[in-house]
Amino acid sequence: MISFQKLKLIISFIGILICLSTTLLFSQSIPENAQTIPIGGNTWQISGKVFQNEMIKKEGIVGWHEADAQFRSFFRVTSPGTLKVWLNASVPSGKSIIELTIGGKSKKVQLTNNALNDIYVGEWKLKDTGYVAVEFKGLSKEGEIFADIEDFKIVGSAINEGTRFVKNNEGNFFYWGRRGPSVHLGYQVPKELDVKYYYNEITVPEGEDIIGSYYMANGFTGGYFGIQVNSETERRVLFSVWSPFVTDNPNEIPEEEQIKMLKKGKDVYTGEFGNEGSGGQSYLRYNWKAGTTYKFLLKGEPIGNNHTVYTAWFFAPEEDEWQLIASFNRPKTNSWLTGFHSFLENFNPNQGIYERKVLFGNQWVVNKDDQWIEVNRARFTADNTARTGFRIDYAGGTQNGEFYLRNCGFFSDYTPIGIFFDRPLTNRKPTIDFSKLP
Repeated sequence: MISFQKLKLIISFIGILICLSTTLLFSQSIPENAQTIPIGGNTWQISGKVFQNEMIKKEGIVGWHEADAQFRSFFRVTSPGTLKVWLNASVPSGKSIIELTIGGKSKKVQLTNNALNDIYVGEWKLKDTGYVAVEFKGLSKEGEIFADIEDFKIVGSAINEGTRFVKNNEGNFFYWGRRGPSVHLGYQVPKELDVKYYYNEITVPEGEDIIGSYYMANGFTGGYFGIQVNSETERRVLFSVWSPFVTDNPNEIPEEEQIKMLKKGKDVYTGEFGNEGSGGQSYLRYNWKAGTTYKFLLKGEPIGNNHTVYTAWFFAPEEDEWQLIASFNRPKTNSWLTGFHSFLENFNPNQGIYERKVLFGNQWVVNKDDQWIEVNRARFTADNTARTGFRIDYAGGTQNGEFYLRNCGFFSDYTPIGIFFDRPLTNRKPTIDFSKLP
């Protein structure tokens, strides 16, 4: 018979062993080759009553109090295999139980530590390559919040040097990474042409009109012109021209280098913009529709004295006429139109989790002698978020005789940067009487 005192000693010894093994498991058993995925640059809130991503900070998920709130993080793998996960988290008081789901399989982890610590969650098997989603759900809590989560660590046969995610916040990459990669088409217009007009058509497919999207049709050296989804209730036709004075603060631009508005269309707002270069901006609030094709016409003409005038018109089939957006005078510029391109970007970091797509068709330019030339070749490029490899959810190509761009949403296929696309010639020259444009 074991005495009560001996039984107490045995139980205490077992408890010490459990604590030691738990400490080793949680804190010391993470392999040196484990990769750390910061929450701040790779995570979105996907549900909850307060569905505004306000709990996602640069430091991670902070103050997770809402029971209905769920979060989703992403990373990309280049090979299938095993995956082990540690959660770097803390809970200010009490005990919380968090559930992690990967590939439809869930595992629970209990948090009682009030300082950040790496807690082992478990092992999964990844059956395929591409993007992996990690979902966080709070099951129970004794205190006011479920947890603060700074990052999670991953290791296994599926994790290697090809694993991709936003690694750090250098250069404000948590912001840019959550916005997602921007993608571009650089139209191959003969350099010897003196181009006066630039024509393009846009169709945003139904269901692809995501909040935060800028579908830019007529980009040129000095500005851009396209359509946006600004909110659930507002959409815009936007035309901007940069000042030759390089600054992100429009108040710094000297008088002689400011963009001057010459005229604008009905109900068009004009003003200044900043943060990504500065200059003159104009936009028309217009409820354009997904699935409808819209036409864009841009004119660029040097007027002497080292000045060039840029004018933009928008054609909506609902209105059945060309509408003037604005005309701007750009100083220190003596050039016909150059740098022809289109792009697709998401300008809202909270919307970088959603995929979007746009079609561009029937591109033409008109030279200074009023001759029309069709443009059917484009080069695919992407921004620094894509080029660093932090996000690889970007694509472009041709579809049904048109160019397309696609980004965000963490789809696993992608298009190599720098390749060229050719669409079939339409021979469908636009019918425009330039003398009657407003």
